Amino acid sequence: MSEVGGQVIFSEQFDGELDAGWRWIREDPDRWRLCDGGLEIMVEPGLADTVKNALVRPAPDRNDGPYAIEVTIINHTAPKQQYEQGGITWYQEGEPVFKEVKELVDGVLCIIPGGNPVPTEGVRLRLVVDEDSWEAQFRAPSATEYEMAGAGDLPPGEDEEVSIQCYNGPSDAEHWIRFEDFRIVRL
Repeated sequence: MSEVGGQVIFSEQFDGELDAGWRWIREDPDRWRLCDGGLEIMVEPGLADTVKNALVRPAPDRNDGPYAIEVTIINHTAPKQQYEQGGITWYQEGEPVFKEVKELVDGVLCIIPGGNPVPTEGVRLRLVVDEDSWEAQFRAPSATEYEMAGAGDLPPGEDEEVSIQCYNGPSDAEHWIRFEDFRIVRL
């Protein structure tokens, strides 16, 4: 397990307007909103390559040392659609490479990768990257230590970006996911 900490190199509190450096993939401005210090996005049908309202920003250079991307995820409505999800996605050259998400799989809300069940409505995701690998971590918002969900290799890539996004939502209901306290922290 890893403790909370590090030097904050970027922080987004979703107050009033988005900080410079963000861009949208397939933006639908009627299906996202800033509200009371959080970003809320409607979970729409689709997959990683058709995601709507993915909020993306350039990732720091991994050669400058390890860092963590952190965000709190809260479902306003309990997921009902298989693979309904929200979380962090890593991009290289405009293509999704891997994700760390809170996802409904076979009726169980869990962290992917790893499949760890998540008993709480909210969860703090933490994606740690360095020059050649990644590690996905998570914790309840009130906890002080992270649990590991999975890890893997991360070969160098061009135009690396990180996003917060959600997809695989139901076509017959409005489900919203709230993102709070996005940070990039040098470890």
